[in-house]
Amino acid sequence: MIQLNGTFDLQQDVIYSILKKEETTRATTEVSDPRILNVERDGGVLYCWRGATGTTRIGKYDPHSKHNKLLYTFDKQVYVSSCSLNKEETLLAVSLTQKHRQEELLRPVSKCLTLLIEINPINNTKVLKAVDCRVRVQFLHPDSVQSSVLESHLLLIAEDGYVDQFHIMLARHEGYRVVVVNPDRLAKDRVAEDFSWVQWDSQNQRLYFLSSRERNMECVQFYPQRNYETVFELPLELPSNPFSSMSFVHLGFDHYNEDGREEKGISLVVFTDQTGSMCVCYSHPVYSRKEVRYTIAFVHKGCSKTFTVALDQEALCSSTNLQPLFFQTGYYVVVFLAGHFLHLLNTRQQDLLCFSFFLSGSDACLGEVGGSYVVGTQGASLLELQSGRMYTPTISSAHLMDFLPAERPEAQRLATLQCMLVYKGAEPEVDRQVIDWISGDVLSFDSFDQIQEFILASLYRITHQHSLCLDMLLPYSSVFQKKELPVALTMIPGVKCTPALLPQPLFKGKFRNRQGFWAELQCVCERVKTLETLEPNPRFRTAHIQEEWSRVQAGVSSEKRKASHQRHLEENTKKVLSMVDTWRLDTRVVPLLFQEEDPQQKGLIGTMVDKLREHLNRHLPQLGKKRTDALVVNYVAKLLELIHHMLELLWHKYNLGIQVLCIKQQSSPEEWSVFHVMLRILEATKGLGLPLPPGYNSLLSVLGLKCVCRHSFLQFVDHSLLQLTETFVSRLMKDLDNSDENEALKFSILKRLPEPMLERVCHLWDHPVSSACISRNYVSQKLQNLQTQRNLDKIMGFGLEDPEHSSLWPDFLPLSYLTKVLSDLEKKALNPFEEQENVDARFVEETALKQTLIELRLEDKT
Repeated sequence: MIQLNGTFDLQQDVIYSILKKEETTRATTEVSDPRILNVERDGGVLYCWRGATGTTRIGKYDPHSKHNKLLYTFDKQVYVSSCSLNKEETLLAVSLTQKHRQEELLRPVSKCLTLLIEINPINNTKVLKAVDCRVRVQFLHPDSVQSSVLESHLLLIAEDGYVDQFHIMLARHEGYRVVVVNPDRLAKDRVAEDFSWVQWDSQNQRLYFLSSRERNMECVQFYPQRNYETVFELPLELPSNPFSSMSFVHLGFDHYNEDGREEKGISLVVFTDQTGSMCVCYSHPVYSRKEVRYTIAFVHKGCSKTFTVALDQEALCSSTNLQPLFFQTGYYVVVFLAGHFLHLLNTRQQDLLCFSFFLSGSDACLGEVGGSYVVGTQGASLLELQSGRMYTPTISSAHLMDFLPAERPEAQRLATLQCMLVYKGAEPEVDRQVIDWISGDVLSFDSFDQIQEFILASLYRITHQHSLCLDMLLPYSSVFQKKELPVALTMIPGVKCTPALLPQPLFKGKFRNRQGFWAELQCVCERVKTLETLEPNPRFRTAHIQEEWSRVQAGVSSEKRKASHQRHLEENTKKVLSMVDTWRLDTRVVPLLFQEEDPQQKGLIGTMVDKLREHLNRHLPQLGKKRTDALVVNYVAKLLELIHHMLELLWHKYNLGIQVLCIKQQSSPEEWSVFHVMLRILEATKGLGLPLPPGYNSLLSVLGLKCVCRHSFLQFVDHSLLQLTETFVSRLMKDLDNSDENEALKFSILKRLPEPMLERVCHLWDHPVSSACISRNYVSQKLQNLQTQRNLDKIMGFGLEDPEHSSLWPDFLPLSYLTKVLSDLEKKALNPFEEQENVDARFVEETALKQTLIELRLEDKT
């Protein structure tokens, strides 16, 4: 799991270089007792060794140039317990441990002698302290903009519990010699006092110390130009008498400590990063060899967790020190107890144990590092004291894949997914490995869904990079969507976790750099307190909008929804899709995606934008409308792009192309694999209520028709696993011929279509039944509109005889011809009730009488 990358080897980088140099100068070659003394802010390693003539030398290794530089030589054997070099490499501070010789037993000699030495060139030596307690020295390395600084600041940390800062003024003589101005009257300040533990942060120029009386951890921030201030204070509930003697952390390495490398008492280390997170890690006294206890205080989350780990009794025989080692890699805090366990705690997602790794047995190892190691000065390095090797620990991407097989516990697999997607997700190769694993793992897990985790964790990583304020408002795992958390994700065998709330930290000082770490940490702590007051779980949960999504999916519009709201949702969708189009305009590999009108998915996209914007406005109103809109649109666009990215990798993996849209061709094993993964993506997004890219359902239906039998396909449709989109049905009607089997399929599909879609796609099928259906629907519609049009004509004042405005002339030709024939016959027929003009009444009467006589056969008689 943990990969150690070597950064420094005392034997290879120093001793061989010294021997080679002395051989070229034909000097006496002897290097004995080499020891690492300190690591400065620039990564330079200070070390010492004993020469052939009994001298003690101090040198520096530059990791950038890979060169060694001799700094100072003592003409006799001395015991260097602490050493520091100023930024300009003109002054050297050394603390020497003095041991009584046989001939000096009656002479009073201090146990520790602290010196200030001019080394550019080697000149004067000034005694700063001569006391009977251990003293550590550390130069400040401020971020100075001046090219040549003639002032240095030295911290002197004494075992008696005080810190003095010496202000050393320098002068340049003869153009190159740098000497101390008035060395007998160096100005100094008392920075802190009355503490039992102290830690130096060289990278950020901070000093943490633990007050002996109040048990409060305080922090002093150092700035350029002699400025420093106490900026932070945190009460800690530590065990009674936590330290039997002064504990120095990250202040070099004292190889001559008579108390045995400071292993008495507990371990206490502070870790920070620039995103505004702080973790205080400390162990508890060991009262029984059956278990080990340690606490991780997540200051940026306002809580702490105390872990009690049962120890393997068989492994206790080889274990002498039961105090765990704390170190940091990225935003993971690592707790390591050799031979027992390796615990990697996720400091961003510490809500559940399943987001962190707890390894034991053969997995709990640190490579070749044995039991003699300490944490390096920078807080992210390990030093093996016996060999003099330094390492930078990292989480191995290759080893992470070993924790994904089915035989691993589901908690480890979930922690692995979170680590790979959030911590390692920026690496393209890791992203591809996860998608390959998802596509190859046929069965989903009982406790969580792999695809849901992939979507939410990847979105969390992307948004966290753009805005840290969304850390507590956006989801990062699907397990919180469950009503009850699975037991497999909440418990670790042999480990007991006790959570607790932390007291609110106290921020002091003016925070000269308002954009710096302390301002960010204060903002995070205040945000946590505010959100917990407003809502216990402020993360955006898709379960809150399931009812709204169901109405959109069913195509039912609420009666209260106004047309303006509909237009508002459409505008949301346009913004999202326009952003996606800008990203993927010329690199489309997967057909149909983002290339068709999909009202259903577009409605889901617009609704999600609206609900997410509402959530952020409720919890972060200070962001402002413009920034909130940009964050929300970007989030939904990244969601669609993420699903598109998954399909693209699958398309490349199986070497698919546009031929997948050909329904006539038989499906291949590669297409079946893609169909299976796409079906799982559909189920995952439905479970979360998330939209899909427009065209996704059409592509899935095409693959489903090719990969499963017709009966199963229709069952998938009836169970809403597949959707009969207009694009899919249109392609089906055009591509398949009218064989008996295809006719039966088309009839089954047409029967399942809603009426509006049926009218739009029916004309695409060249079949008598389809034509008859079109005719009936058309005539029925025309006749239904006939009366409406007549009424309109009457209202407009047009008569039925007006050929230009008559509604009796529809566009349908058969009906038009029939109407014309009937109209002509009607015109030829005489209306008996219509009054005729110029009629001879006498003639009509005689004719009528004549006709009557003829009918009665009385004409001859008359």
